Amino acid sequence: MKKIIIATLIAAIILTPMVLADPKPKEPVDKITFIHYKDGTIKETGKGALGQGPSCYKLMGIKWNSLSINYVINPSTQNRKLVTDAISAATSEWDSHTNAQLFGTYSIDSSAIFDTSLSDGVNEYVFGSYPDSNVIAVTNIWYTRFGKQIVDYDVLFNTYYKWKDCQTTNCDTSKDMDLQNIATHETGHGIGLADVYSSACSTVTMYGFSWAGDMGKRVLEQPDITGLQKIYGT
Repeated sequence: MKKIIIATLIAAIILTPMVLADPKPKEPVDKITFIHYKDGTIKETGKGALGQGPSCYKLMGIKWNSLSINYVINPSTQNRKLVTDAISAATSEWDSHTNAQLFGTYSIDSSAIFDTSLSDGVNEYVFGSYPDSNVIAVTNIWYTRFGKQIVDYDVLFNTYYKWKDCQTTNCDTSKDMDLQNIATHETGHGIGLADVYSSACSTVTMYGFSWAGDMGKRVLEQPDITGLQKIYGT
């Protein structure tokens, strides 16, 4: 039996006032941070960031009002084709289940960084070292405090792990993570969905646990689609 590395998430909503990097911000901006752990411990700080709906989806109460969403990828030292194929497939999977045309185009930017404090208005997928080796990925989402409009999200993939395409490559159960699997899940946060934790929801993309070699989150299940369409329409 494969050794399962359980991944979970610590979600924190930052309630201290923040603003966009725009020199003339129109509205205060708050941030939610999702930290994807492998230690099986669920922690919550911040009202509404975690939980589950009655049908295996959880809405965060925020959304993109301005579409479509363009994003930037910094492959760093990873295989560029693997990275761009996996992340574009992840965004396309969400896009294929709504007529809202969520995502636009992506570009490669080797200078893109994972923003931790102020929003720079650029949606970024990057790779980098994280100080805790138990962390698989981190997603920051910025949204307007009163309008509840998402204005930016950034995803960091921890380079402690080996990022692969487990459909075409043998992945072991120690440090090999399927990039498309995790990217699809993290993108769900970026468009307004939180995690669910009931074992009855274990097959959905937004299920809050994952493990090395897991590929089950690549394809949306009906609860994921229902949550998506609750926000952006059919």
